[in-house]
Amino acid sequence: MAADEANTSDARAAPLAPVPGHRNVNTPWWQELWHRHAHVTTPLRARGLQCDIEFGLSAYIVRVSLPDDSYLIISPPQEPSSERQPGDPEGWIATREHPDDQTLFEVLYDSAPSDNADAPQRPEARHGGSAQPLIEAIDHRLAQLGLLPHPVLPHESPRMHPAQPTPPTQARDVPGTPDRGPVYVYGDAIRALTDQFNGAESHADAAALLHQILEPTDGLLAQLGEFFEAAGEKAKEAEKGDGFDLSYDLANAAAEIRNLGEVLHVAEDRMRALTPLVPAPRLLSTPANAPSLPPRALPSAPPRHTR
Repeated sequence: MAADEANTSDARAAPLAPVPGHRNVNTPWWQELWHRHAHVTTPLRARGLQCDIEFGLSAYIVRVSLPDDSYLIISPPQEPSSERQPGDPEGWIATREHPDDQTLFEVLYDSAPSDNADAPQRPEARHGGSAQPLIEAIDHRLAQLGLLPHPVLPHESPRMHPAQPTPPTQARDVPGTPDRGPVYVYGDAIRALTDQFNGAESHADAAALLHQILEPTDGLLAQLGEFFEAAGEKAKEAEKGDGFDLSYDLANAAAEIRNLGEVLHVAEDRMRALTPLVPAPRLLSTPANAPSLPPRALPSAPPRHTR
């Protein structure tokens, strides 16, 4: 866990909030859970929020401490329990709660699918288990409440694991305005993602980065397909022969990109499955009738610890 705590020297980013200090932090099973939830905890820790992994009603949850002594619970659907792996739910539910003031309870985000087909779906339900909209919703609400220790600016992108800082982008010999920043901002963003991938400390972290590319609605490939489709429509507006030819080429590119996403749709799960799972030893303090999860070489319930 020492590498996870190394602070980046990138002047644009604040140090990550520390990992919890309880005894489970050094156990293999807790570290496995921590890695599986890194795509949720790392952006929040970059905002100065301390996170922990606990066991809820039937699945593992992320608990986030807030400056006013309230806290967030970020969890998959608890009832009924899910068959999906920890950190990869069909949807996220984020609530704010306070141990002494029940009036502060509120639902910040809920992308969990509804069992009732007739019930109205929340707008975020379309995002499913994607973490990015979840983080954005938490950002927005905590900023309204003044509870973000370190608000992340639009140009900042928290890294999955601190690594060597990416060298500043140099202006290329192409048209542009120097005071408007880097010319290849989108290429540089992908380059930064590749750097994160090269520095990933586990296959679970690599899978979380693949999710950014392969998520079928908001992932990079899906949005790149939309981009080329829009480019094709723009070419048609010229109403010239070459414009129509170009639109066909761009439409074909959009189709190939979408096809690539369909071919690779299971790559994230396959990458995550490469992570070696270490079974947690059953402690004497663990209740014998603790709720069980589907066999996945993870503990059925975490050991109790004193905060």
